[in-house]
Amino acid sequence: MTRDNAVTRVVAVVGPTAAGKSALSLGLAHELGGEVVNADSMQLYKGMDIGTAKLTVTEREGVPHHVLDIWDVTEPASVAVYQRLARAAIDDIAARGKVPLLVGGSGLYVRAVLEDFDFPGTDPGLRDALERELAEVGPEVLHARLSSTDPEAAERILPGNGRRIVRALEVNALTGTTFTARLPSQPRPVYDALQLGVDVATAVLDERIEARVDAMWSAGLVEEVRALDAAGLRSGRTAGAALGYKQVLDYFSGLSDEPAARAETVRATRRFVRRQRSWFRRDDRIVWLDGGAADITATALEVVRQD
Repeated sequence: MTRDNAVTRVVAVVGPTAAGKSALSLGLAHELGGEVVNADSMQLYKGMDIGTAKLTVTEREGVPHHVLDIWDVTEPASVAVYQRLARAAIDDIAARGKVPLLVGGSGLYVRAVLEDFDFPGTDPGLRDALERELAEVGPEVLHARLSSTDPEAAERILPGNGRRIVRALEVNALTGTTFTARLPSQPRPVYDALQLGVDVATAVLDERIEARVDAMWSAGLVEEVRALDAAGLRSGRTAGAALGYKQVLDYFSGLSDEPAARAETVRATRRFVRRQRSWFRRDDRIVWLDGGAADITATALEVVRQD
């Protein structure tokens, strides 16, 4: 253990999109006296509510949720900033005698909170050069380059996520090692963490994803993106590439029609889920639970109390 608060108990609820993490986290919060710390990178953005499946205040059932709505959509994401904010929230929750529940499907963000590792610095000149190249040739070309230098990172990063591709290439150039190699091979825990993974069969998850996208459209995703577009969403290197938001922006630009944008959101989300699974399934510390089981909260409580 590497910090004075390493004895702090954290229960992390992780896994792919639409598997049932939010429902389980609420059940655990009620039973354990817990509060939720967000670990979904897109829920950090103000106004990105429908497309990120962010729980409304009513849906949170009185459970406090922390580290949400931090950035405007024009702000690039920073895992290092998120790490600081999430750890501060966890420490505050624990200091008040509550149980911190770290909940989300962004694997790097979860590891950044639970493990002791620092992020490489940045070189403004190199970053500017890579971003100019990104603007000129597009993210797919840079993603192909990343696939040759760091295949594992390329597998985890969506081909359209130019910001993360640029960062991985920058780390490679600055350190002489891959972005993946910078992650500790023998994790040093910051907290006494129990990680609960939530997943369901692929066919079931595919159906859930399609139903979720349909629900987002019905709830007004297109209108949400239109409002955020007026607030600068297109210029946001992180937010503008988010699932659903990118597809709707392409529709607004005339690159597709609305049904095609909806269908591509389903396809892109399914591809993203495969990457999430690949990330989390590598971690043998995660205790996996069936997201379709009616008694999942009771099962999770047994694991928590026996650990």
